[in-house]
Amino acid sequence: MGRQRELKELRADIARAGLDTLAGRKPPRARILLIAGGPGSGRTALAGQLVSDLARGYRDGVLRARLTEPGGEPVPVERVARDLLALLGVATPAGADAEELSGLLRTTLADRRVLLLLDDAADAEQVDALLPDNHACLVVAVARGPLTGITDVRPCTVGGLDTKSAIELLDGYAGSVRITVDPQAAETLAELCGGLPAALVLAGGWLAARPMSSVADLTKRLRAVPENPLIPADQWPLARAFRVAYEALPAGAARILRLLALAPLGAVDAQTASALAGCSVATAQSLLEYFAAAGFVREGAGGLVRSLGPAPRAATGSASAARAAATTQYGAEAGAGAGTARGPGRPSGPEEAGGEGAAGTGGPDRQYEVPGCLLPLLAAVLVAEDRPAEIQLARARMLERTVRLLHASRVATEPEGSAARRRLAGRPRALRFPSPEAAGAWLLDRQPALLAAARLAVADGDLDTLARRLVAALVRALTAHRGAEEAAPELYGLHGLVLDVAGRRGLHRERAAALLNLADLDVRTGRPGEALARYREALDAGRLAGDPYAVARAMESMGGAHQELADWPRAADWYGRALAQRLARDERADQARLYGRLGAVLTYEGRYGEALRNWRAAAAGYRRLGDLPGHARALSEVARVQEYAGRPQESLRTCEEAVDWARRAGDERLLAALQLRLADTLDRLGDPAAARLHRAAAEKLLRDRRAAEAGGRGEGEPKGGATGTPEAGGAAGDGTDGDADSDMDDSGGFSGGVSGGDTGGVEGPGTAVRDPLGAAVGAGQGAREGLKATSTGQDT
Repeated sequence: MGRQRELKELRADIARAGLDTLAGRKPPRARILLIAGGPGSGRTALAGQLVSDLARGYRDGVLRARLTEPGGEPVPVERVARDLLALLGVATPAGADAEELSGLLRTTLADRRVLLLLDDAADAEQVDALLPDNHACLVVAVARGPLTGITDVRPCTVGGLDTKSAIELLDGYAGSVRITVDPQAAETLAELCGGLPAALVLAGGWLAARPMSSVADLTKRLRAVPENPLIPADQWPLARAFRVAYEALPAGAARILRLLALAPLGAVDAQTASALAGCSVATAQSLLEYFAAAGFVREGAGGLVRSLGPAPRAATGSASAARAAATTQYGAEAGAGAGTARGPGRPSGPEEAGGEGAAGTGGPDRQYEVPGCLLPLLAAVLVAEDRPAEIQLARARMLERTVRLLHASRVATEPEGSAARRRLAGRPRALRFPSPEAAGAWLLDRQPALLAAARLAVADGDLDTLARRLVAALVRALTAHRGAEEAAPELYGLHGLVLDVAGRRGLHRERAAALLNLADLDVRTGRPGEALARYREALDAGRLAGDPYAVARAMESMGGAHQELADWPRAADWYGRALAQRLARDERADQARLYGRLGAVLTYEGRYGEALRNWRAAAAGYRRLGDLPGHARALSEVARVQEYAGRPQESLRTCEEAVDWARRAGDERLLAALQLRLADTLDRLGDPAAARLHRAAAEKLLRDRRAAEAGGRGEGEPKGGATGTPEAGGAAGDGTDGDADSDMDDSGGFSGGVSGGDTGGVEGPGTAVRDPLGAAVGAGQGAREGLKATSTGQDT
């Protein structure tokens, strides 16, 4: 409305020949269209309209990213890039920095035709880091002023609407009668609002809620507002309109409205509003609908990054693809970029908008967003009219409600009839989810706001206990719904938040756990050097906390990191220290595992005699524990080392013994893998006939197993079975499951176990071997997967 000239100018800028074209060069990067204007000017709405008009020409989708937090802080480039890559279906390494992620984003967009809307850019550096190196893409940037430093960009400056367009906008709220009766008052009202669409929306909402008031009544009220010298002149029309609209609210509604300034990212739903105000969900929903009609909030998902228009192209069938599809929605800004213009009609007042038992017409799942231009004004009246203790109490209620919803989301993934599901059934319906799918959809929709809530809670510093509980609940919910691997980038950030709280509060045990978790993720993303530094810090923190478990865990992990770096002597040294800790505490399962890990690195180092002693100790430990599959695997590793040591007959006998134990364990996959290894040993000993028999038996076991799996798809593997096919590895050489990885327990603290060391075959230095029981492993290649320790959850 009233922006035809600007739209025409922006479309012409697309067709304009750039400096590279004029110089005869192919444009190296995407064209940038810049819309410059102050808050409340409708700059985002104009960008949204332009993007909507152009979307069909960009087959790979339209993405929007907001580059400034509602509080005014620039959003880190790495966070924006990571979220954009997630929408594009691209997995990102946990802990990657801004340079790595922006490079990955440019690589991803190199062969795609994407329209990228960068809203509320703080500076040119932010935009430049996200700019695709592909002239087929288009970037629409929104900022307060020009982006100095980026060449060949012509800003389209947006100010107030002209009088005719401003009156048309008011007409949509107040109706044509009052405008026609007093056109001079309508022109005066548009002038008092400075033509700012956000101010006009608030004025229109005031008129729509009061059909008996004239336009002149509103202009009189606006003139009566005293000027505030602390507010810039260009923002005074919006501040004045907000003051008149806010003061017209009943006291209860005004209180709830100003509390919305505490909502993370300005994203709010009935649950959030209910918790902030301490009212029922139904009442909160009704009030949100009223606020939307009055122009204080607008409907639509919050968050900093989302997909607009067509779904971005993502890997088919991937979790990221599902995530991209689930977040695909056109988040069009309100008619003027500040509120939802509902057109003619009177919004029901808060007193009439439903009671305790009536959820609004939109339902409690509808999401709203406080316009960024109104958040500073709401925050100012909140500080002026509410005591700090009341504000902190409202924030605590919101965090507590969020923790409960996250707990319900996680519990929804547990089996029907479980103890946790039965306990949850006793809670109010508003704090439950009807199905795991509904819980997962809620978590996906609210994830940006949930992560922002965790960051704000930690930064606050006064609610550390609630902050720790929130982070713990968020970690568990993300892990339950998305899995630890897919959620690793988010988990990395959450563990970093726990580290901040633990350092501030002197919580050495939690600090050790957070450092261990971060180091584990560093190892998994190929940064063993950084992991070693964190493991050393965790060891010191564990000693300060007097936690022997944390100390032993850090020692074992340091051994694993040195193993990743092919530093066998140091790996053996740290494994030996960890084993001494376990022996002192008589932790037999951990002893057996560590004997296996020691055996693996000693084999790499060529110290076969010591390796044999450790593998035999591991086999004996598993047998005492009654872990028959683990015993069989350890025996197979004994056979492997005997063969490397030049004792083939002993290796054959030990391998046959391992086959026998696998048969007793009833583990068909492990039995097949061991028979294939036995066949290879027989081939090397010159007995091809016996080798063929064992190989045929192994293949028959695998065929039968595949047929059984095809008939009963979805059932879990037998505990202790090797993952994948035998040829692809998966049997842990130290007796643990190849894919063993602990989940976090609800009691908090450290949990889980270390999955086993180097699970593949071990040859001499510099060589590699593909063994039926393990993947190809050579010098410097350790299939290490560290124990996950809970750095959160101590408060639950």
